[in-house]
Amino acid sequence: MSSPYNNAPEYEAPDAIETDSLSSVEDHAFYDYQHNDTSTTEGTKLYMKTPIVEPHVGYKKVLCTISPDRGDDVVIVDEMNDYYDTKIKENNLKLLLDEFGSERCKIYRGDICDVEFITNVFDQERPGWVCHMAARAGVRPSIQDPFVYIHSNIRGTTQLMELAAQYSVQNFVFASSSSVYGGSSSTFFSEEEVVDNPVSPYAASKKACELLAYTYSHLYKLNVSALRFFTVYGPRGRPDMAPFKFIDRVSRGLEIQQFGDGSSSRDYTYISDIVDGIVRSIDRPYSYQVFNLGKGNGTSLKEFIELVQKYTKRKASIKVLPDQAGDVPYTCADVGKARRLLGYKANVTFEEGIRRTAKWYSTSFRLIDICPEVQANGLGRAASSVELNRQCVAAVTECPR
Repeated sequence: MSSPYNNAPEYEAPDAIETDSLSSVEDHAFYDYQHNDTSTTEGTKLYMKTPIVEPHVGYKKVLCTISPDRGDDVVIVDEMNDYYDTKIKENNLKLLLDEFGSERCKIYRGDICDVEFITNVFDQERPGWVCHMAARAGVRPSIQDPFVYIHSNIRGTTQLMELAAQYSVQNFVFASSSSVYGGSSSTFFSEEEVVDNPVSPYAASKKACELLAYTYSHLYKLNVSALRFFTVYGPRGRPDMAPFKFIDRVSRGLEIQQFGDGSSSRDYTYISDIVDGIVRSIDRPYSYQVFNLGKGNGTSLKEFIELVQKYTKRKASIKVLPDQAGDVPYTCADVGKARRLLGYKANVTFEEGIRRTAKWYSTSFRLIDICPEVQANGLGRAASSVELNRQCVAAVTECPR
């Protein structure tokens, strides 16, 4: 594939990218990467026997929430839907434009399922490398409306892979989810585990994307990596996630809900560690691989709430409720494969991540004129947001700040 950037000077890609700027890794359609050359290796099922791909260095055209700091230009595609208030999304885009300018940061607004629109983007930009983060998120909302998940997740991903194959894209990286492990009895989730029993349409859509990705890799020799994210949080994150909801509600003196005795544990992963894993995946093309990206250790719900109280400097009003049906007591990512093949290692502890997120909330988020109580169609996913309908009706008329 010809490219106007083939003669661009090379530079050293950093080992890690430390950034708070990714609003939600599933809000953005794709990262467009242009490399000078490529290096691929056929993958095998047993990752310990997989030859390690060395990272590619050179000029890249990338999504600016990851890599403008290292000299890359960016292309953003975002549908800007109303899953949560578009003021938040517009504010995130404005931050990028203010810092990097419209020459280095191009923004396309549209649906990746719109064939004419997304084909035009590929034709105009000629992406060499694609990282697809667009998706409809949320486990519980997918049960209420599965069709939008089939549209955005399965159809959207297929459309992008079809174009990636047509335009000879060198590497296709996309967001899967740890939700594919939903029916598993394991506590340490490994990519070697069979995940053929998804328990929600959202999880099923992500598993379907992994299967389709393998098909495109097999048929068209498209290099593909699927990234199973484990509970991503941090500044500019989705407002329906528990870390944001706890910090928001405790800061405003509102009640939060604790299910069970607080001993349940989850693997929460800070956004900069996820971004680092994404960059490493893009720089290292494998024929087909699935990677867990998580912290690699869990945090109990009780400790979670204690840390929120510590860094908001407010005592939480806690309503203790019975365990939720179907919840597993402990989940954690086995990140050994990502460590070996990508050089990935999470660096931000949960306490440090909550400290950073609480600081961002108090200094930046509260300056945005929105009501947190009415954010996201999928608010029921967050533990603090049960009986959302009644909360939202009240919040529409008065939102305590």
